[in-house]
Amino acid sequence: MQPSNSWVCLSALDKPTAALTASLDNRGLAYGDGFFTTMGVINGQILWAEYHHQRLISHAIALQLDLDHCSLLSALQVHAQQLQQGMLKLIITRAAQDVRGYGYVPSERGSNKCEVWLKSSVMIVSTTAQWSLNDEGFIPVQPVSTAVCLSSKIACLPPSLAGLKSLNRLDNVLASAELQDIKARSLNSNGAQDIGEGLLRDMTGCWVEGTMSNMFYQLSDCRLVESLSSEMINTANNDKDSADKNKVAKGNANYLTQGQWYTSSMAQSGVAGVMRQVLIDRLSTTEQPVIIRSLQDEDLPHLSQLFFCNALRGIMPMTSLTLLSSEVVNFKQFNHI
Repeated sequence: MQPSNSWVCLSALDKPTAALTASLDNRGLAYGDGFFTTMGVINGQILWAEYHHQRLISHAIALQLDLDHCSLLSALQVHAQQLQQGMLKLIITRAAQDVRGYGYVPSERGSNKCEVWLKSSVMIVSTTAQWSLNDEGFIPVQPVSTAVCLSSKIACLPPSLAGLKSLNRLDNVLASAELQDIKARSLNSNGAQDIGEGLLRDMTGCWVEGTMSNMFYQLSDCRLVESLSSEMINTANNDKDSADKNKVAKGNANYLTQGQWYTSSMAQSGVAGVMRQVLIDRLSTTEQPVIIRSLQDEDLPHLSQLFFCNALRGIMPMTSLTLLSSEVVNFKQFNHI
């Protein structure tokens, strides 16, 4: 097994590990021509492996990459068994091309072949709880923290690229730098705020996701009544009766199944994350499936719950959100399952 935090090339899946250096002609380095996925591993098993498999298939099709996804998944499972506990990061790029510049010519003779790189990292993700959904696996839950609205914006993309976890992440790089600066200034001032994530808008002004995560939210009852009459609403599950979708649950029940959750569309910006889809699918069988809905500036003061999520860290519940105006929106008390 390779040492922790080292990269191996899996491009030739039927051969021993290839050279550990990538060419400067690598198109991922030159143009961001590729995609990546990050997988958590516990007890030698890849968490939500089937969802990561679907990402390999959908992204390879979208980027016209010739990827043997079944053989690759088998190789990943072997590495997960060797790793036992930690993280697998997979980067897939288009192979170097004879065509000069950005271009490539997809053909049956291999010009759409790709390079596959993998890094295994031993690590333990600290959690405060583990939530089971329909007895089909568990989701790690992080300690509660706070969130801030960032002034940085993420790009809007054409439909063929929207939602992909591509290697073109400069907008997230700059947004993450802004978040780190806010964290540093908070620590230097009083050290009281435990800032866990930053909320990002896209270029249309809609609030879409975190710097490294997707976002789910609930609205106060008064805002909910208004929003349910809006034409912006789409549902993530079209098989349920609309009356069931629009119920407002009461009381102190399960954090995930109590109340109506919303998440932003990935149709023009953001990354359609694995954990986001897991939650949408698991909640689709409840009385209140997730609703896909744009989050606007005027909604922010009416948020009653907010959490971020990704496939590695699970759910990151927030206790408050600091707006760009410096106003703080506090959320209802967080309850564990």
